[in-house]
Amino acid sequence: MDKKNNSNTTISLYWKCQLIGWGTVSIYWAYVVYARDNYGVFYTFLNYVLDITIGIFLTHMYRLFALKAKWNQLPIKKLLIRVIPSILLLAIVYVILSNIKWYVFWKVIVYKNIGFWESIIYWDPILLTGLRLMSIWILAYHLYHYYQKEVVTAKENSKLSLIAKQAQLDNLSAQLNPHFLFNSLNSIKSLVIENPNTARRAIDLLSDLLRSSLYEKDKDLITIKDELALVKDYIELEKLRFEERLTIDITIDKTLENFKIPALSIQLLVENAIKHGIDKIVEGGLVTVNITKKKNQIYIQVQNPGKLVLNESLKGLGLRNLKKRLKIQYKDKAFFSLLELDENRVEATIILPIKEDENI
Repeated sequence: MDKKNNSNTTISLYWKCQLIGWGTVSIYWAYVVYARDNYGVFYTFLNYVLDITIGIFLTHMYRLFALKAKWNQLPIKKLLIRVIPSILLLAIVYVILSNIKWYVFWKVIVYKNIGFWESIIYWDPILLTGLRLMSIWILAYHLYHYYQKEVVTAKENSKLSLIAKQAQLDNLSAQLNPHFLFNSLNSIKSLVIENPNTARRAIDLLSDLLRSSLYEKDKDLITIKDELALVKDYIELEKLRFEERLTIDITIDKTLENFKIPALSIQLLVENAIKHGIDKIVEGGLVTVNITKKKNQIYIQVQNPGKLVLNESLKGLGLRNLKKRLKIQYKDKAFFSLLELDENRVEATIILPIKEDENI
């Protein structure tokens, strides 16, 4: 409903601008033919309507073509390459249509003996007028859409920033919850006397995790390499509690290490794999992280033993925020799925597009 209303509003604004713009411009020519050429009221009005019709027809045809060719999505340099020849072409067609209008008037209405080709080749000053009018219209049209695109982009970036910060607050909350801290500190406490070196390492891991959540919360995107480093620290700390019950296998296409993804996205999937899989199975199991490139997409797949419980998994705040971030960041070109592969295996998948200018 909202989209329909917005579309109607945009079309209405477009036609208002067309009628007001060309109506205002054509007043000058109406005055000229009335005062200089003595057209009379009726023929002056008829000429006025025809001038408006020619202007609207040409620019509307340009608009339809530009929309179909998606010129409004092009960068400025590529757009200019297409716009400049378009202005020249429109100006030429404007001259031809205007001269045909004059020819019909003088030949049919005034009965003046004037040749058709003589009328067509009369370009000065009509060509300059056409160039000026078409340049102004096309420039105004694309500047409006450029402004609209910038406004939409700013709004989306604002939403993405808010969602990203919320996701990081959720992540920090999960890391700081009493259960997590209690288990981590308990594990460290037991190691202080038995294995001081391991205890020191555990303290470093815990502080790194908290530091990442506290001081990197402004980052919307992070390289896969840095994200996996955080995941490995998290796994190493969790292994203090699960010991042999938790094993992890990470496989990555090395060409993807510098590809940027939403911060804490892989860690969120690994946390869910441990929380909803490993933690509920007495013998524990293997968590696998597989990151590959297929054609123009990145596949991030995390598998864990267990069963898919929709109420616990898909409705979690973390996954909901992740899906929102993917939608805004990649404009519906990214996908997330959570599937039960068999009776005792669950797979979470994030599919991201590879941008042409992305450094991977």
